Formats: sequence, structure tokens, C-alpha cells
Amino acid sequence: MQCSIVVRAYSEEKHLGRLLEGISRQSIKDVEVILVDSGSTDSTVEIATSCGAKIVHIPPDEFTFGRSLNLGIEAASNPIIVIASAHIYPVYPDWPERLLDPFTDHKVALAYGKQSGGETTKFSGHQIFAQWFPGHSDPRQAHPFCNNANAEIRRVVWKRHPFDETLTGLEDVAWANWALHEGCALPYVAEAEIVHVHDETPHGVYNRYRREAMAFKRVFPNEHFGLWNFTRLVIGNIANDLRHALQSRSSAGNFLSIFWFRWMQFWGTYQGYRQSGPLTWQLRQTFYYPRGVGVATHSRSRGVEPIRYNGTESDP
Repeated sequence: MQCSIVVRAYSEEKHLGRLLEGISRQSIKDVEVILVDSGSTDSTVEIATSCGAKIVHIPPDEFTFGRSLNLGIEAASNPIIVIASAHIYPVYPDWPERLLDPFTDHKVALAYGKQSGGETTKFSGHQIFAQWFPGHSDPRQAHPFCNNANAEIRRVVWKRHPFDETLTGLEDVAWANWALHEGCALPYVAEAEIVHVHDETPHGVYNRYRREAMAFKRVFPNEHFGLWNFTRLVIGNIANDLRHALQSRSSAGNFLSIFWFRWMQFWGTYQGYRQSGPLTWQLRQTFYYPRGVGVATHSRSRGVEPIRYNGTESDP
């Protein structure tokens, strides 16, 4: 079964090369790669072009995650589409294959794979990855959680219902929620593992969760998040993270990051639930054009030899 890979990018020259190298080392060869670029000011487009990728441009004032994905999938020529962020890279050389496995079942509309953090991921970020992306697969997931940083979608089903272009985030969850109500299957594939590069500042964490909370309120209008939820979740998650950090004998820097990360995560969520109004250009700039993303590495054993990436300045 043939697949195309759609990559969303904005000024990702530090990370895109590793993703493209990982794609070139996959067991599936000659994969169509489509880069959806939203106004990069660095060499992102040149890097992608040199590797044979098709470039689709989207003006910054039109960008949302949903719109960029719709444009990329529309430009793809294969029936199955891998969706990836530009700051991820596959751990193993059978990444698209494992994501493809569930699609022998024609009820499968979308599958998503495991994500892990790297060296620059904050301690609480590792905890979130471990919670959201466990080590065991789920072939018939009953809830709509998924993540388009590492996913695969059936194009013919997408044509029936493209991604919502008005959401500030969670276009993947909104789409999966629709698909489940349509009787489609939504498997989670733990073997299709990628490293998701994060080195967020406090403001970046706040911004991300505020944006996603605004979208969550749209998708699930009956849900609420008040000051009691904020207080309970901040205290509970800080306590849980501190316990795990003590057990793992983490550094002092990890302990400090736990406090600001969890505070900003849930304060952003609280503020996002209170936000109302249209997605203005100012909000687009705030949500989609953050500053500073770090580089991570990862090593894990699955009984399959992981990809040994070429030495670059991003290596430890």
C-alpha cells in the first residue's frame, strides 16, 4: 500500500534534515514527501527541495493546523497519508509500515503512533508523553484522542470530512471524534515511534495549552474548566511529578521545571476556556509562530535496530 508523507513546517531548518534523513532510511522507499510551508524565513524550503520534496505554500495570515493539512493532503497522490510535524524524527526504519498495518481493516480511518521526548524535553513533558503514548498498542480505541505530529489518515475518508480550518488546535481530535461517530476505527500503534522535539519556555507551554483549550471548548462545548480544576490539577500533577523525579534521582533543574511547567500548562488551559471570539491575526501570530525549539535525541529497544543518524551539530 502506497503512502505520502505530509510535513507541516515553519522555519524548521534545525530539525527538518533529521526527519528527512529518517524518511530516507525507512524500509519503504521512494515515498512522496510534501512540505507545507507557512512562510519560513530560514532554509527550510531549500532543505526540503534538495531532498525531492514537493512544496506547498500557505500564507501566514491563512495558517491553521487544519488548513495546512488540508492543503498538503489535497496535493498528495496516494490513498494513505502520513502526517508529521517537521520537528519529529522516526526511531525505527519501519515507521510508516507499522502505521500502515491497521489499514488492512477498511474501517480504519486514522492511526497514530507513539511519541517520546528527548534530552531537551522538560521532566513534566516526559510524564505527559508517557501518559498519552503508552508502550502497548490499542487496535480499537474507544475515545477520540490522537495526535497529528505522528499519524496516518485514509484519504478517501478525509475527503468526506476535511480537517476543521477554524480551530486553534486539536483539529486531529475533532476529526477523530467525527470519525468515531461515523463508525470508523481509530487504532493506536505503539511500534510506530517517533521523537518529538520540545524545548519549551514557560510562555511557550502557556501558549500551547491556551490554544488547545480554546479548541477543546469548541469541540466539546459541554466541558468546563474552572479555578477548582486549575488548583486541583496543578497541585496533583506537581506532587506526582516530584514523586517520580525523586524516584529517578533527577537534577535540581528538573525539580524547578516541574513547578513552572505544570503551572503554565493548567493556567493556559484555564485562560483558554475563558477565551472567546474569532481567530484574529494577532492570535495567529501568538499561537503559530513561537520562538525557540530545541533538539532532542532518543534511544529505545524494540527488537528492531533503531536508526543511527548521521552526526550533526544537533547530536549530544
